[in-house]
This record gives sequence, structure tokens and C-alpha cells, in this order.
Amino acid sequence: MTVPGPQHRPERDPGLQPERTRLAWRRTTLSSTVAAVLAAKAALHGGPSATDVAACALCCALWLGFLALAHRRIRLLATSGTDGPPALAPRHATAATLCTVVLAVCAVALVF
Repeated sequence: MTVPGPQHRPERDPGLQPERTRLAWRRTTLSSTVAAVLAAKAALHGGPSATDVAACALCCALWLGFLALAHRRIRLLATSGTDGPPALAPRHATAATLCTVVLAVCAVALVF
């Protein structure tokens, strides 16, 4: 009995994993959009101060950065073949995490 080597590897069956991952990116993008909109509303409600406007601008910039990263990943998931999408680069994963965390902190700071 021979053990299959790299040349005899069966074709990868990704199943629904790429679809679930794409939907997870969409949900995260939607939740960050809601956080950015609520932060902007809180900053501009009742006479905005310079600090509030700066925090709102930071939230919007972070949201745009995360949106760009998520859109790039969604596009890679949609166009990947049977081998699946390439792994998320560590710098992109770090950027997405930082955008999400800082956006949440800014949103909370604007609400309170």
C-alpha cells in the first residue's frame, strides 16, 4: 500500500466555508457601519465640540479602512478557486482587528 504524496493529493472540497466566511465579513462590516453612524450621530447631536468632531472623523476613517479591508477579503473569497482563498496576511488581520477595536472605543467614548 502506498501513501499518497503531494502529487496524489485529493482535490480540496471547501464546502460552505467560503460562503460562511464571506457572510461573517459582511456582518462585521454592517456592525461597524452601525457603530460609525451612531458615533457620528452622538458627536453631532446637541452642538458638536472640536473633540467630538475629531473623534467622529477618526471613526469615519477607521470605518473606511475596515470597509476597504473587508471588501478586499470578500472579493478574494468570491474569486478563489477550488484551492480556497489565500490566508489573510498578518498585517491585514492586524489592521482589521485594530480598526474594529479602535472604532468600538471611539463609538463608546462618543456615547458617554
